[in-house]
Amino acid sequence: MATKRDAPGAVSDINVTPLVDVMLVLLIIFMVITPMLQKGVSVDMARVNNPRDMHDADKEDATVLAITRDGKIYLGSDTITIDKITAKVKDRVSDKLDKTVYIKSDARAKYGDVVAVVDAVRAAGVDAVGLLADKVQSRRASAAAAEATP
Repeated sequence: MATKRDAPGAVSDINVTPLVDVMLVLLIIFMVITPMLQKGVSVDMARVNNPRDMHDADKEDATVLAITRDGKIYLGSDTITIDKITAKVKDRVSDKLDKTVYIKSDARAKYGDVVAVVDAVRAAGVDAVGLLADKVQSRRASAAAAEATP
């Protein structure tokens, strides 16, 4: 006489393989997309104790000039020479209400390069020039952040 074998019981273990697959796909997507979200050229800006917040520099239509350590100048993400800054900036700010031009410079860029860029921007008729800087992290804040992370 044939007997029916006992059916296996319900599995109570969690299958984490689909979760890991989804998380790896999301990680890859974020790793690919994040560099595309950065606009302009990244420089290691000077650090100051009390910077003013300039949230308008993050807007899409903001005019941002970047000066790198080796003296290259970028308008947005395009390389530009010092003699063309005045004309390009004049074209960009001519139809805007907010005529502020933001300059971010590497902390180790030559002072003369930064002054030359500011002079070229002023020659374009721009009176409002914003110099972007990072905030200095105090030792207490960084120690508290280190203790808070497990």
